[in-house]
Amino acid sequence: MRICLKYAVICLAFTLIFCSPVLAAEAHTNEREGYTTQTWHWVLWILGPVGSCGALYFARHFYKEMLAADPGNEKMQEIAGHVRRGAMAYLWRQYRVVGIVFAVMFVLFLYLAFVAHTLPALVPFAFLTGGFFSGLCGFLGMKTATHASSRTAEGARHSLNQGLVVAFRSGAVMGLVVVGFGLLDICLWFLGLQLFTDMSYKAITVTMLSFGIGASLQALFARVGGGIFTHDAHVGADLGGTVEAGIPEDDPRNPATIADNVGDNVGDVAGMGADLYESYCGSILATAALGVAAAVAAGAKELAVPAIFLPMVLAGVGIMASVLCIFLVRTEEKASQSQLLKALARGVNASVGIIFVVSLPLVLAFLGTEHWGVWLSISAGLGAGWVIGKSTEYYTSAESKPTQGVAEQAQTGPATVIIDGIAVGMQSTWIPVLTIGAAIIMAFGFAGGFDAEGTGGFAWGLYGVGIAAVGMLATLGITLATDAYGPIADNAGGNAEMAKLGPEVRERTDALDSLGNTTAATGKGFAIGSAALTALALLAAYMEEIKHGLVLMYDNAHDQAAEHYNWVVEGAESAGGVKEFVEPLSTSALVDQFNLNIMNPMLIVGMFLGAMMAFLFCSLTMKAVGRAAGAMVNEVRRQFREIPGLMEGTAEAEYAKCVDISTKGAQKEMMLPSLLAIIIPILAGLVLGVPGVIGVLVGGLTAGFVLAVMMANAGGAWDNAKKYIESGKFGGKGSEAHKAGVVGDTVGDPFKDTSGPSLNILIKLMTMVSVVFAPTVVKLAPVISKKVEAFFRWF
Repeated sequence: MRICLKYAVICLAFTLIFCSPVLAAEAHTNEREGYTTQTWHWVLWILGPVGSCGALYFARHFYKEMLAADPGNEKMQEIAGHVRRGAMAYLWRQYRVVGIVFAVMFVLFLYLAFVAHTLPALVPFAFLTGGFFSGLCGFLGMKTATHASSRTAEGARHSLNQGLVVAFRSGAVMGLVVVGFGLLDICLWFLGLQLFTDMSYKAITVTMLSFGIGASLQALFARVGGGIFTHDAHVGADLGGTVEAGIPEDDPRNPATIADNVGDNVGDVAGMGADLYESYCGSILATAALGVAAAVAAGAKELAVPAIFLPMVLAGVGIMASVLCIFLVRTEEKASQSQLLKALARGVNASVGIIFVVSLPLVLAFLGTEHWGVWLSISAGLGAGWVIGKSTEYYTSAESKPTQGVAEQAQTGPATVIIDGIAVGMQSTWIPVLTIGAAIIMAFGFAGGFDAEGTGGFAWGLYGVGIAAVGMLATLGITLATDAYGPIADNAGGNAEMAKLGPEVRERTDALDSLGNTTAATGKGFAIGSAALTALALLAAYMEEIKHGLVLMYDNAHDQAAEHYNWVVEGAESAGGVKEFVEPLSTSALVDQFNLNIMNPMLIVGMFLGAMMAFLFCSLTMKAVGRAAGAMVNEVRRQFREIPGLMEGTAEAEYAKCVDISTKGAQKEMMLPSLLAIIIPILAGLVLGVPGVIGVLVGGLTAGFVLAVMMANAGGAWDNAKKYIESGKFGGKGSEAHKAGVVGDTVGDPFKDTSGPSLNILIKLMTMVSVVFAPTVVKLAPVISKKVEAFFRWF
């Protein structure tokens, strides 16, 4: 009660601080190109920044609550200290590498903005804020997680519920800083551009859309680098320790065990946080841009600003619902796996219900009764996220038949485990694919997408798809908490094993760990589904960026515009200006002008390239894990061979060397796949033009989505099949079935935590890169195309 009262006082103070700039912004709005809004729209908009500050407040509260918990005995603290130092050392080294890439991209964006004039002037600077806040979220989330592991293990010494609450609320820090910093960054940029520039709302939203590339770039390096680290360490711990030496992966004699625990944090906490930070920001920014486009296309400028506000306010309300429902997560002693799942589901389901109810009055307040169907679009997104989560839970939980079937196959060896796991992963794709397909059609149709073109129906339909993505991600504060909980529980189990705590403690941490495997898999399914909707919304917003590119080209390279886009010049002359002609253009008109039909060979080639990228990217990341894991296995073998007394437990392993091997391997191997994700969309645009870019994005989205679901669910099933055997089934730990299960889990690690989840970022980053470089493609692609055509005519 005191916490809520304190938060209410902070919210009141924050509202008063924001009142004056908000009223000034409202007055400024009425003077801006005929756009109008109501003062109370701005008052409602304050729910966005208030919600973001509330997320940061409660993140701090949960962090302090975690630090106040008992960290355990001296040995437990020593083990946690090893993991914490290794995790932070890796993170700082990664930030140095990423910092170099950001510096190069910053210089490139400066050139495009101030020399080539194909980017708004503020994009290079906002690019840095997106990357900075994404990196900051990873740092804060991982710092919390590494402090929480020993405290979770200590909590489990007292009760299962105490261990669950410590781990879950520590995971909530990651969820809340992601939504808090993400929404605050967006709101502050929007308010700043509104107050201190004369940019049109169209220009503001299109400019802000470009900011997301900073978050996308940081997310890719965090997810790919973290995924490679965590699983070369895990493979080394499993193969070198469990299979060859016959000791548990968390045994203190296992040289790779600290690196394995470090990897859980850098991959599944910092990496997943950066992944969903990108989706969260991208969905809000894309929906805002589509909202202005829909209002302009429908001839209803009075709805433009409310359509921008709605996703921000919906995200703010979602944060408040998430915070409230975090307090609902608790369980009873001796709870079964299904009861533990219900405890987490209680919080998630309650937050979904709150958003479902509250979003209706928000839609009516901002868009009126005429567009009440947008509420059904939001509901479609909420429902899709829930269904995908349940589907993933079914195919990966140790309580379900698919995973138990994989475990049963372990009795005949690792080959059958691998075959059945791949089959489960492939089979599991049908529910997410049908769900996302249904959600897209419903979100598009409910928002009016199938109405007559003259009413702006198609544009409103695209807005519906965008707001469905925002709806799905509105509960991210608690959804990401259930995911970040997983590696904390995993580390707690390792801590209990290495500190040689009693069997009842290990039994509780095993239960929490197994639950964490399922919630992590569910989180990955949610992330994949949200990535698909976000990428589709960004794809629609890409067409709006094409319009912006045409305006920039007309203003800064009029002769070239006249040569290659004569239809724009002619239309501008008749409409009284290029903005007046281009901005109201419908999507179908752009499709006709750029020949975006399925028979265009440029578009077909682009689709093949996009689908290829999904498989090539997975190949590169899996090979990277394989190479780094080979070095780790050799190091584990060396230590067992050369350190006297290690196997007997009288000598200590050289943990730092294994952490260093993983760190160097991850930093080296993450560069090529990450750079390809940036380069391919740019080259496709320059060589194949706008149709080629659309093809790459469509091919990458469809192939990447299905492949990501398959890999994530197969990996989750293998992981929990091993845990199912370890619970005593089919011979239990140390049996031949267990060794086969460990091999399956080892194969599944890069599936579920490296390549599969990285595909989420691949499809979003390729889209975001295309958005940012759209004006450059508009300007240069026709020139290159002319040269290619001349070559073939000569040939």
